[in-house]
Amino acid sequence: MVDKRLRRRTPVRLKQIRDVAKDLGSWIGRDIDLSGFLEQAHYQGTDLILIERAALAMRIEVGGKWSWYPTLRGIETWQVERAWVVVDDGAIPFLENGADCMGAGIHIADPALAEGDFVWIRDQNTGEPIAAGIALVNGEEMMSMTKGKAIQTLHWVGDDLWGLEV
Repeated sequence: MVDKRLRRRTPVRLKQIRDVAKDLGSWIGRDIDLSGFLEQAHYQGTDLILIERAALAMRIEVGGKWSWYPTLRGIETWQVERAWVVVDDGAIPFLENGADCMGAGIHIADPALAEGDFVWIRDQNTGEPIAAGIALVNGEEMMSMTKGKAIQTLHWVGDDLWGLEV
């Protein structure tokens, strides 16, 4: 049985996580607001930053380097507008069950995406985040794919991290 609860949950001050804010801000492309009650925690092998009890940032390994990226809730909160792909309605049920994103379901991809980049997947109708993961091919190639995996999914709507209530 896997224990699914927050561990090492500690209140922190902004000056203690200033590097986290820099990492997130540089990835998002602008400064982000980390005001409110801040906590650092560990959940199922992932370090998290909680703001007002919502997990908004996670520390994951991308391209052999550990860095901070927004969770899906963080993407919504900070209105991230980079490193995304748009999928059609047929892909959504699979993504919501944790499947990797297939290239055939991708309609639009950020052409600046490179293989190995952190990427988030949005619904073509609502624009809301559905999943996040690691690009297996670059953005240009994603749009021309007719078969095969394009994104390895790490976090999706409905997973344990999404449903985390603190």
